[in-house]
Amino acid sequence: MNKFKVYTKTGDAGTTGLIGGTRVPKHHLRLEAYGTVDELNSYVGVIRSHEIEAKSKEILLIIQNKLFLIGSRLATDEEKSDLKQKLPIEEADILLLENEMDRMDKELEELNNFVLPGGSVVNGFCHVARTVCRRAERRANQLANELDINPLLLKYLNRLSDYFFVLSRKVLLDVGADEIKWIPDL
Repeated sequence: MNKFKVYTKTGDAGTTGLIGGTRVPKHHLRLEAYGTVDELNSYVGVIRSHEIEAKSKEILLIIQNKLFLIGSRLATDEEKSDLKQKLPIEEADILLLENEMDRMDKELEELNNFVLPGGSVVNGFCHVARTVCRRAERRANQLANELDINPLLLKYLNRLSDYFFVLSRKVLLDVGADEIKWIPDL
């Protein structure tokens, strides 16, 4: 059996292959969309590698797997591959995020003002994940103007950014750190 090589040299001319074989320029909107999802997945891995509650680590692993699936869907040329149908995005995925936000929110104080990222390293990474998720959502919505994108995929990304905001608050609570309130007069 031949060992798989990471480098293929097929992208040296500025194009890349979609799942299904179609080649597109590396600056194509589709690559921006799934590349941003990949970036988000990397930040989720950073968050998960820190000391946080076990339940959140479990949910983050589920999210990472879902993000890999979303990236694969966005990278699939639906005219040349039936992979899209094999990669489901379901209401249950969104419900999981909502249930987790509700679970964490029960422990959090009511939010009466904007908060700034920081207070702990993990909180900062949660906010980075939140903003990268918003960018992934914008790219996927933009791509949906050109391609048939499952509306549940867009809804999932929207809810996921909310999840990272709630998680950012929860990780501060768990380490006993205060949220940094936004003070507009500073």
